[in-house]
Amino acid sequence: MMVERMRPYTSTIFAEMSALALRTGAINLGQGFPDVDGPPSLLADAAANIIDGINQYPPGLGVPALRTAVAEHQRRFHGLAVDPDDVLVTTGATEAIAAAVLGLCESGDEVVTFEPFYDSYAATVALAGGVLRPVPLRPPTFGFDPDELRAAFSPRTKIVLVNTPHNPTGAVFTADQLATIGALAVEFGAVVVTDEVYEHMCFDGRPHAAMAGLPGMAERTLTISSAGKTFSVTGWKIGWIHGPRELLAAVKAAKQFLTYASGAPFQPAIATALGLPDAFYADLATSLQRKRDLLSAGLRAAGFTVYPSAGTYFVVTDTAPLGVTDGAAFCWRLPELIGVAAVPVSVFCADPELGRTLVRFAFCKRDEVLTEAVSRLAGLKSTLKAAV
Repeated sequence: MMVERMRPYTSTIFAEMSALALRTGAINLGQGFPDVDGPPSLLADAAANIIDGINQYPPGLGVPALRTAVAEHQRRFHGLAVDPDDVLVTTGATEAIAAAVLGLCESGDEVVTFEPFYDSYAATVALAGGVLRPVPLRPPTFGFDPDELRAAFSPRTKIVLVNTPHNPTGAVFTADQLATIGALAVEFGAVVVTDEVYEHMCFDGRPHAAMAGLPGMAERTLTISSAGKTFSVTGWKIGWIHGPRELLAAVKAAKQFLTYASGAPFQPAIATALGLPDAFYADLATSLQRKRDLLSAGLRAAGFTVYPSAGTYFVVTDTAPLGVTDGAAFCWRLPELIGVAAVPVSVFCADPELGRTLVRFAFCKRDEVLTEAVSRLAGLKSTLKAAV
């Protein structure tokens, strides 16, 4: 009875691999969630809000304090002039993306994005009856070819969906790359929707560039982020989207019939947390960079080709040097082989061949967990030989 356009999306790789990790007792480096809680002040504020009775529906647009805090955050970190009235609080960034696509796309409209892509992108475009036009990001840098990007645009292009820092590759688009994307959006009359949930997780001094801050882009850009990654509270599902009022109205129209509102006790707590000192945000990036280096060194020693990760929670590897020809099959075997779970990159691609031997590992875990994972990975070569 399922509609045909949704048949490819009956489950997510994250649910499947997390269930496999749980069943086998493997270290879960597949799904991107931290294994520590967020700032104690944030947790205490949320708990106090629950005790104090902030438990009923919040305003549909979001708690005013959070909308104001998001606007101030955007000014503080990205130099963007955002009116709190032009901020919409959502049930995570995933809902913000869905509401933007559903509110702006007619059946047959095209959405340009970059592959590999976060899996909800393709599912959301399918829900809207749209057509996904993916542009490949290839190793080792996971940049895009400007000619391939231009070829993806057409008179039917309605949205360009940009994720930077990029999941799963760890690429961080430069201002020049964003300008190239933006110029094509202007030329073809498209709206740019940016998924910036990893905005505070850039490494090696690499800055995060906000598309809405580029000349001429604020009037056609919807910017999305969330609290889950920044504050290590991925289960709270509090996100936000802001942009020009006429575009945001389309998002609101769809969003109000998805969840209407959520997270009443969490919203004011996050509003306060967004004002944490600069040292909090700097320490977040520094800590994750160190974890990236720890896991990357272990993966190289285990025989993987490890590609540079400039941001996010993730590092992408190539399993080909290990004699692996199918990354998905490898990931299904890995928990049983050595007790570590990962995610195949091919599931994030419209063309699975693009990521056939690539595998994504998450490093947003405690140091002792990563150290144990590295220890288990050290025996991978001999285990694979024995299993042949």
